[in-house]
Amino acid sequence: MSTLRLPYWTLSPEAYQGFMATKKALEKSSLGKSLIELVWLRMSQINGCAFCLEMHSKSLRGDGIDTAKLDSVAGWRVSERFTERERAALAWTESLTHVDQTHAPDTDFEPLKAHFSDAEISDLCFAIALMSAFNRLAIGMRQ
Repeated sequence: MSTLRLPYWTLSPEAYQGFMATKKALEKSSLGKSLIELVWLRMSQINGCAFCLEMHSKSLRGDGIDTAKLDSVAGWRVSERFTERERAALAWTESLTHVDQTHAPDTDFEPLKAHFSDAEISDLCFAIALMSAFNRLAIGMRQ
């Protein structure tokens, strides 16, 4: 286990509070906590953030998400455990996580419209952006 490099949350409290305000706003979203946590779990898998993986897995288990489904998140494309709504969100999550390679193509964006309102798509983008930032902080600062 690595030693914490810097306690970023106390060194930059206003910036950190801005992130937490965004998290609180997302908690009110009609996306639902479980979908947001599922997206965050997948992003944390891709980014290799052990701290976040444990946190999101624990949260999803606490929400009653089946362990077999959690075990299948990395293979969601071939698993039958995910709804079409979840699949659209997970595809968009991967697209934005790898935006340097994907450039967020229409083929990943268009399916969102069948399952989410415009406001929910916007909230989903904020959720993905927020966890991307948190992953980079946790990994970079060795949280």
